[in-house]
Amino acid sequence: MRTLRYFISIGLLAVSLLLLPGGVSFAADDIRVVVDTDKLTLSVLRGDRVMVRFEDIAIGRYGKTYFKRRGDSKTPLGRFRLGWMKQDSRYYRFLGLDYPDLASADRALVDGRISEPDWQAIRIATAAGKTPPQNTPLGGFIGIHGVGEGDLAVHGQYNWTNGCVALTNGQLDRLLRWVKIGTPVEIR
Repeated sequence: MRTLRYFISIGLLAVSLLLLPGGVSFAADDIRVVVDTDKLTLSVLRGDRVMVRFEDIAIGRYGKTYFKRRGDSKTPLGRFRLGWMKQDSRYYRFLGLDYPDLASADRALVDGRISEPDWQAIRIATAAGKTPPQNTPLGGFIGIHGVGEGDLAVHGQYNWTNGCVALTNGQLDRLLRWVKIGTPVEIR
């Protein structure tokens, strides 16, 4: 028979887990992120069920594209994965995507926007499960980040990023409970 001390210790453990910085992590293999660039929302899904949705996100100041170029301030459309996480960033925290992905590189090679050596480097990194080169003509360092010390009023009224997806710092903290390296991210 379990003692009262046992149940109290289990209860205290549960409460202490809830009070840890960042809260409880729900990251699982069946979690995916969908960014809707028209509605300016970011949703965390488990299967087809929306677990949490963030409104009023910001994207690249010049919109979205399937044909991103370095410096165009457009958010790339496609299917990516979280490739790395930087806990201390100018934009609070940074969740890097594995952009440029092979689909973007294939389109760019056909269009003549990248060279065959650039395409090969992206292909090899993708096949090895590594972060693709971030210095190709397609750009790089695309991810999901916070506002940092930036102006929340600007964030709420304008698309202001250089091609990334931006949330408020608080929204980003909540998102971090759901994602991990390798989480699929669809930007549409």
